[in-house]
Amino acid sequence: MDVKDYMTRMGQQAREAAVALARANTGLKNKALLAMAEAIHESRDALIAANVRDLEAGRASGLDAAMLDRLELNQERIDGMVEGLRQVAALPDPVGGITDMNFMPSGIQVGKMRVPLGVIGIIYESRPNVTAEAASLCLKSGNATILRGGSEAIHSNQAIAACIRQGLSTAGLPETAVQVVETTDRAAVGELITMPQYVDVVVPRGGKGLIERISRDARVTVIKHLDGICHVYLDAECDRDKALSIALNAKTHRYGTCNTMETLLVHRAVAASLLPDLAGLYAEKSVELRGCAATVELLKDAVPASEEDWSTEYLAPVLAIKLVNSMDEAITHINRYGSHHTDAIVTENYTLARRFLTEVDSSSVMVNASTRFADGFEYGLGAEIGISTDKIHARGPVGLEGLTSQKYVVLGDGHIRQ
Repeated sequence: MDVKDYMTRMGQQAREAAVALARANTGLKNKALLAMAEAIHESRDALIAANVRDLEAGRASGLDAAMLDRLELNQERIDGMVEGLRQVAALPDPVGGITDMNFMPSGIQVGKMRVPLGVIGIIYESRPNVTAEAASLCLKSGNATILRGGSEAIHSNQAIAACIRQGLSTAGLPETAVQVVETTDRAAVGELITMPQYVDVVVPRGGKGLIERISRDARVTVIKHLDGICHVYLDAECDRDKALSIALNAKTHRYGTCNTMETLLVHRAVAASLLPDLAGLYAEKSVELRGCAATVELLKDAVPASEEDWSTEYLAPVLAIKLVNSMDEAITHINRYGSHHTDAIVTENYTLARRFLTEVDSSSVMVNASTRFADGFEYGLGAEIGISTDKIHARGPVGLEGLTSQKYVVLGDGHIRQ
């Protein structure tokens, strides 16, 4: 296979399909989504058989237990794909919505209409259910998409792709509206991210190495986040029960997610009363504590933190702790070492809380809530394609609206400019 020719052909087909999707109404898109859900439901045996091939190949190649777990498709995960497609079908369609329509002094009306981005390339690893999830969000937002899953899930992804094509065909939409790359050649990724004539946006979903490579080499816009170095700051005026509950949940609810707290900042005024009890709660969860000199002095089981710890996304039961003298010091630390993902303050002083919301430069900033809420579903988006820490074009959890843009629309009645 000539990878360049193959990817060029996919790009051309996606661009043509994007034109058809842009004029497809909500009913047609929903019909396709529901047909996809039904096709996946009816193809369970084929999906699991394809997944068994991937799992066997993964074990033979030495994939670790965590990777094999992400790779596995079981009945519960197939149920999740089916339900996810149905949920996206039930979400409001952002395309075509007109807002801010106002009369101008000239008599014309000016507003903004929400429109699809066009063609979205999505690059992801391991989890084959992302294939259905990404396809559904792109389709509902009126975008054609090219999906490049990990080579370890090639058979699973192709089996899901067959169900997606069946759903598109049932609705009378072009099957090329969602294309799954069939080659495992890594050169396909290089081609996908350097075809601005065919691809409008690329969304990488995977490890930091993958996202860094895409960000470095792409010639099209990238929606991404590199790290999830999230902070919780326990202010001098925090409520004790809220502080303990939030600091525990933000770290231990799940370790391997990008919205998990990695650094805890504590005001010195409450450190002696809060940290020993918190340390006991973390000990029950086997969380290793790495702290500044003052933290180590206060908590005998904590080990000294290095400079590197303040900028590390552990994705593991490890937590860095630092005592600060003020909220200003906490904000300075967050803006220096954080990844602009999600940061929270626990305080009963709402004047300080408002300052924290204003001055912390992150895509999600929270007051008296766990960082684990930084999620498209929790934000009411229904689903998300990922989280962006960029400032243009989307920021925070990216749902259907984040996969669209806006254009100005002008309504006149023979108006000419004087």
